[in-house]
Amino acid sequence: MTAFRIGLISDTHGLLRPQAKTYLAGSGHIVHAGDIGHADILDELAALAPVTAVRGNNDHGHWARELPETATLSIGAVSIYILHDLKKLDIDPAAAGFRVVVAGHSHRPSIEERHGVLYVNPGSAGPHRFKLPVAAGELLVEGAAVAAHWVRLRIPEFA
Repeated sequence: MTAFRIGLISDTHGLLRPQAKTYLAGSGHIVHAGDIGHADILDELAALAPVTAVRGNNDHGHWARELPETATLSIGAVSIYILHDLKKLDIDPAAAGFRVVVAGHSHRPSIEERHGVLYVNPGSAGPHRFKLPVAAGELLVEGAAVAAHWVRLRIPEFA
């Protein structure tokens, strides 16, 4: 059985880098955890794979109002809860049956498992912020098993 790859991206803030598109190519699905910047980014991602996206605190305008603040995605036996800011999580993901929570907002890539739930932040794939890496991530789902990874995107120093 081959793992199903879900590409993870967040906090593009209007900048979809070619390196992010290259990394996400080949995904069976893409999750954008908010602060997208403009609708064109979702169109570009949709050309690569189906997209599930949530609205971030910096997403405004008609296109953004159509996006939900939270979303869910099920791949095989793995249920995923998606929101922009983990501090606004208002459910108990384990009790609700979610195996993964994907959130952005902090621009800090991280992967942590707590109480059987995998919390994944793919970091920011958009403009540089402080000394944080420009990053994206992935979930690999195989049956009921899921693994998460994030990568620093190779970009020119001041891009």
